[in-house]
Amino acid sequence: AAAVPEAGKFNPNATTANDLTVKAITPLGGFPHYGEVNEDYVMIKGGIVGPKKRVITLRKTLLPQTSRSALEEIELKFIDTSSKFGHGRFQTKKEKDAFFGVVK
Repeated sequence: AAAVPEAGKFNPNATTANDLTVKAITPLGGFPHYGEVNEDYVMIKGGIVGPKKRVITLRKTLLPQTSRSALEEIELKFIDTSSKFGHGRFQTKKEKDAFFGVVK
């Protein structure tokens, strides 16, 4: 599981148990047509139809979830933070700068 931030401090951390790199959840260059995520976020499996900034309401389920997929324990192994524009190769700005070195 990801590290829990200290009380009163926001920690936009994309660290998982298998990938201990400290990196923000926002990909390099931001999300296409959205930008950077600077606030709390919820990661959703699957997708939501509509515009990028569609307001969604999350509520507690009315019926107990008994299906096999609902009861399955989720083990998040890796969060991809490479650029979503073009061919993203680097997970962090530090990794990109180390590869390219000093540029004019």
